[in-house]
Amino acid sequence: MLRIGRRRRRGGLRHPARIVPIAFACLIAVGTLLLMLPIARSGPGGAPLLTALFTAASTGCVTGLAVVDTATYWTPFGHVVQLVLMQVGGFGIMALASLLGLTIARRLGLTGRLVAQHETRAAGLGDLKGLLLRVAVFAAVTEALIAIVLTGRFWVGYGYSFGESAWLGVFHAVSGFNQGGFALFSDGMMGFVGDWWICLPIIIGVLAGGIGFPVVYELSRRGMHPTRWSTHTRITVYGSAALLAVGFLTMLVLEWSNPKTFGPLDLPSKILAALFQGTAPRTAGLSTVDFGQMHSETLLITDWLMFIGGGSASTAGGIKVTTFFLLAFVIWAEIRAERDVVAGRRRVAESTQRQAVTVALLGVAFVAAGTIALLILTDEPLERVFFEATSAFATVGLSTGITPSLPPSAQLVLIILMYVGRVGTVTVASALALSERRALYRYPEERPIVG
Repeated sequence: MLRIGRRRRRGGLRHPARIVPIAFACLIAVGTLLLMLPIARSGPGGAPLLTALFTAASTGCVTGLAVVDTATYWTPFGHVVQLVLMQVGGFGIMALASLLGLTIARRLGLTGRLVAQHETRAAGLGDLKGLLLRVAVFAAVTEALIAIVLTGRFWVGYGYSFGESAWLGVFHAVSGFNQGGFALFSDGMMGFVGDWWICLPIIIGVLAGGIGFPVVYELSRRGMHPTRWSTHTRITVYGSAALLAVGFLTMLVLEWSNPKTFGPLDLPSKILAALFQGTAPRTAGLSTVDFGQMHSETLLITDWLMFIGGGSASTAGGIKVTTFFLLAFVIWAEIRAERDVVAGRRRVAESTQRQAVTVALLGVAFVAAGTIALLILTDEPLERVFFEATSAFATVGLSTGITPSLPPSAQLVLIILMYVGRVGTVTVASALALSERRALYRYPEERPIVG
């Protein structure tokens, strides 16, 4: 009995759905210890435990919320630690989510695997060998190209030395691609609100990191031919484009004359600022204007965009684009009284529909619980508390500026939200898929009254 119990415990720890939370907990713990070292802080002594823990959780979960000024509080060593945490956190979630997808596919029978192969347009059952290498190459190449452009701009346009420019270029390239949300300037990226050579590469990095490696992999093999794309790719690409358009138009129209955000800018700068801020809710976290000065309606739409997030198996957070639009297809099918939910001429499995509902409702529950907790622990208004809770859960990092002034208990709530938001959707979706089994019997059907 003892041997069986030990075997079960070891098997439980090796369960694929538990890999993600354990890995990120270890990453945050190591990051906290490193940031508590005196060499990591620019002032005397090491950083307090809560400050180090919050920063490690925010960088490891690639969120971007901060309780101290990143540019001045930390030494170059501390900045390097944060860079490594962002890189490992962003790469890790892409790799682990992709590997979990492979594990789920291999748990299917041969018929299910052949169907999955057809749906993803895979070349063969063994074509995912070397997956980690492909993810690493994609991340490294994208970050390197962005870093080169940023380095040149900082060097030529702003008078930094080549070494300083290279460091700034690499840090912000990693922060952008991994949706890290951290910048090495006290005012974030506000000093570059009208600089296309700074903002546009970061926008491209955010979009590349947030689309999801499965989509990038398929596009690289099948090209820009929508008829040859899988349902997942079509939903992600079209859905991401629609959300980007909504974010851009929201910022441009609602903030056009706001004297504290877009008002003083000329037309090209307004367009760039709207594009940057419209992309940021995809969980990038970087901003070129002060979100704390935006109109209430802008913040509310941003809440919605942050909660949705980016693509599956990407560096982005949120409930994911596919989850949101699958629920939209479910609603549309129910409104039209159709028996099947169809997306892109493909019937969506009932198990997938249940997974989407579960992920979305759990996300709503965590944001609601976090918001209530913050309201109890602070005196901040609902609008700002809700924004902060959504930003933490969706691992975005955008802030109205209240995070540094929150009491320790409220900062712990944000840490929990960041951790759950980073690992929760992947863990829940994978656990549901891996635990799916055919029931040996079914109960009689009954229809409770709905609505």
